[in-house]
Amino acid sequence: MKNIFTLAEACLHHPDIDQKLMLTHHAQQLLTQGELSLASEHPPFAISSVQFPSTPILLSTREMPKRKLGSPEGIKAFFHAIAHVEFMAIYLAWDMLYRFRGMPDQFYCDWLRVADEEAQHFELIRTHLQTMTLAYGDLPAHNGLWDHATDTADDLLARLAMIPRCMEARGLDVTPAIIAKFKHIGDEASVTLLTRILTDEVGHVERGSYWFKFVCAQQGLEPEAQYQLLIKKYYQGGKPKGPFNREMRIIAGFSDAELDWLENTSL
Repeated sequence: MKNIFTLAEACLHHPDIDQKLMLTHHAQQLLTQGELSLASEHPPFAISSVQFPSTPILLSTREMPKRKLGSPEGIKAFFHAIAHVEFMAIYLAWDMLYRFRGMPDQFYCDWLRVADEEAQHFELIRTHLQTMTLAYGDLPAHNGLWDHATDTADDLLARLAMIPRCMEARGLDVTPAIIAKFKHIGDEASVTLLTRILTDEVGHVERGSYWFKFVCAQQGLEPEAQYQLLIKKYYQGGKPKGPFNREMRIIAGFSDAELDWLENTSL
């Protein structure tokens, strides 16, 4: 029987993109068939062992070229950026389940499902890019997402706060307006693709909320206060700026008190 952590190492420690996609889908299939072991046989390697493809070239956010969505080149750059976010999300989901041991089996099942859905998103966007004569890696990408993973490599609560409940949650805030722009210009292919991603991301953020509250309960911590503390500690600038999609965030497990705090610019 294959082991989930052995497959995680294969995905995290080898840079080949197609191998990573194939192994991710294979792992989810094995889990569905009851043929995947969740036994933790040895501790995880250091996060510095993770390997990335040679392209795209990774730049800091401030070094990234500025392109507007209203032009064909801007649309290409937008979808390339989304492809990179989804590709990094595969790593983030695999690293979540690989790095943090001793959790209930459902934790590992949940994050493997997230990894599989992120891989599906990446494949859909990569195909969409091909219709624009662009391949993933042709443009530079920013490296900010993985910085949050390395910052929280030793703290599961911080990882849950920063990745699903902060960075992924931003997609719930901004994607509906982007979908509306593509509807306005009659780009139904882009609308369908982004709507599929948004629907799945609500579920990913909800899993982050669920496990954040679970770990807080284990440790005797108050979730809302702990969320504020961790965002202030790990988010550059103190906390993300709005507007926030309250409806989707509440579906994804945020409380009204958390959203009130996020929206209050004086705190």
